[in-house]
Amino acid sequence: MADIIRSAKSGNEWTGNELEAYNIELTFQDAPTFFGEMPLPPPTVSQEVLTALTADDAVDDTVYNLLTQLDLAMMPSEPELSAVEDFAVALFHSLGYLHRPRAVRTRKELRFIICGEEKDAKPAVCIIDRNTNDVILLVQKVKLGGDINPHAQLIAEAIAAFQNNNARRVSMGLEELDSRSGIIMVGTSPSFFKIPVTQDLVRCVRQGQYPPSPTIVTGHVPALPRPNRRFIEGMKPLDNRRAILQCYEAFKKFVF
Repeated sequence: MADIIRSAKSGNEWTGNELEAYNIELTFQDAPTFFGEMPLPPPTVSQEVLTALTADDAVDDTVYNLLTQLDLAMMPSEPELSAVEDFAVALFHSLGYLHRPRAVRTRKELRFIICGEEKDAKPAVCIIDRNTNDVILLVQKVKLGGDINPHAQLIAEAIAAFQNNNARRVSMGLEELDSRSGIIMVGTSPSFFKIPVTQDLVRCVRQGQYPPSPTIVTGHVPALPRPNRRFIEGMKPLDNRRAILQCYEAFKKFVF
């Protein structure tokens, strides 16, 4: 709302208050609406990823490494929270997200202007295009049982990426980008987001003003056989794993 007090906050301090203050709405969609296709495409991973229940069941060393990282990322203890980042990196490699000229970064600092002050946002993982240094995918991790607002933090990171990307693109004479893709991971359980950041939204964030037009962020939570156990089970059961990997495969077309 226009009368909400706005202040300069780093990305990890964003809450639902910032979403309301900058007229940002979040809506969730089913798979056909969000991905624009049904059925979802089969995942382009080694067949062993879909059939080996545990790392010890895998014959291929690459699959063994991926499933080992999956096990570590499922641990709820605070010291193992970084294992979610390690798993995301291994998963992106296995799924083909990291073809040339892309690279993956963890905890990359993105500077952005909010309410006239410079602050930072730090995604857990991001994929960059090395040709332009654009951030093209953001990953926000959440501790199992955590009570923070990961959606607001992911959106702050998308706004920071927009500011960083387009400042550089303008200086290079390139066309500006106006949309970001993001993933929130609770353990190994993901949700997917399309974040349509625009110049109008960024200008209002810079100046601490209320945007007259809403920004509609769309999300999708994969449909799983046991939805009330999604965070406990994650990608460990094979039926969950296949369903989630199909979503990752369908999401590739939004990462550019």
